[in-house]
Amino acid sequence: MRFMIQVRATDTSERGDKPGPEFAQLFEDMGAFHEEMARAGVLLDGAGLRPSRQGWRQRYHADGRREVIDGPFAETKELIAGYTLIQVRSEDEARAWASRFPAPFIGITCEIEARRLYEEADFGPGGDMEIGR
Repeated sequence: MRFMIQVRATDTSERGDKPGPEFAQLFEDMGAFHEEMARAGVLLDGAGLRPSRQGWRQRYHADGRREVIDGPFAETKELIAGYTLIQVRSEDEARAWASRFPAPFIGITCEIEARRLYEEADFGPGGDMEIGR
């Protein structure tokens, strides 16, 4: 089973400030944690995301129109600042890794969110995941 651990954005991450020397320990801790996950064979990917002002959303309207909306986006609490993608044997194992995830920001309240990804087996034989194979 695959899980995405999402680092929720903050005002700090959305400003896109270059981290100062006070973040050195955080980056060291985060790097060590990701290395540990890689050695354990559960890490699939992980990265930080640039601020939403450097992105866009594409909205699909019921009448078929598509609309591109350039960032930044106002609701910081609804944005993602980074992610770590893991593959584990159980939800309990995913919870154990997530519980050890270093606090992603210094000196502010912040949070991560873990969500399971759909797998091909979730759709059954001939399901949507097999189209085009």
